Amino acid sequence: MTVALDRQLAWFFGGVLAFLAVATVVARLLALRTGSEAWQATVANLEARIRAWWVMVTVFAVAILGGRTTALVLFAVISFLALREFITLTPTRRGDHRTLFYTFFAAVPLQYYLLAIDWYGLFSILIPVYGFLFVPTRSVLSGETDDFLARIATIQWGLMVCVYCVSHAPALLLLDIPGYEGQNAKLLLYLVLVVQLSDVLQYVWGKLVGRHAVAPTVSPSKTIEGLVGGVASATLVGALLWPMTPFSPWQAAGMSLVITLMGFAGGLTMSAIKRDRGVKDFGAIIAGHGGMLDRLDSVCFAAPIFFHLTRYFFTR
Repeated sequence: MTVALDRQLAWFFGGVLAFLAVATVVARLLALRTGSEAWQATVANLEARIRAWWVMVTVFAVAILGGRTTALVLFAVISFLALREFITLTPTRRGDHRTLFYTFFAAVPLQYYLLAIDWYGLFSILIPVYGFLFVPTRSVLSGETDDFLARIATIQWGLMVCVYCVSHAPALLLLDIPGYEGQNAKLLLYLVLVVQLSDVLQYVWGKLVGRHAVAPTVSPSKTIEGLVGGVASATLVGALLWPMTPFSPWQAAGMSLVITLMGFAGGLTMSAIKRDRGVKDFGAIIAGHGGMLDRLDSVCFAAPIFFHLTRYFFTR
């Protein structure tokens, strides 16, 4: 079943495409200006990011408009790639190989299959209960005990963040919200837009007025001023977008505030992991943006909270 392109979705995608078109023109004009090597490098990075956004928006639009199955397949692939990036940067041993095989080729598809058949009960506990118990049980059979706790915690945490948390984003498509039938795709778009916009606005506010770092040893670029300005701006945008949600304006503002704060927590946590592993990005799959997990860090923490708040307060 495909998603109908109603007026709100048309305006949404039209606005995003118009913004990207303007950004592309501005970046090209900046590239034509002469400047230092640092300036040229900055502009080149900007153009790479804009080209990546064109690709990401196109893929996301096709997945959403293609219907629930297409969206679930897209997010399953995203979870797989994010988990691969996470595991690659963290310590594992030969004795974990079979555990990792089941993690990638059983847990990931099964989690999304449960969404496809709308089995919420097992979906909600598959990884935090059964996966939590299976991972150490399977790994201990290898007989390798060196760094056992760290290795197991790594796989369990990767499963939780990259698969369990991320899968709550497309799970929004399954919610039965009175008076909102057939429109859940807009709720997924709303989540992604507000969270990603908050990231961008926190960066902009931080560059403009940022003075005091939130956690200097973790991410010096994240400032208190940037956090407050970005969260407030994204919350305002989220409130203004209430017509595309089942929320009232004040409810939309409250939801936006929660998910922007959770998005910040996710980004900061992932920054700590990268600093611990001594890397700038989780990967390089997206030109100008790093790895898949670098784009998902905010969504990882925001998606499950947004899903459960919506399910608890707005479903039948």
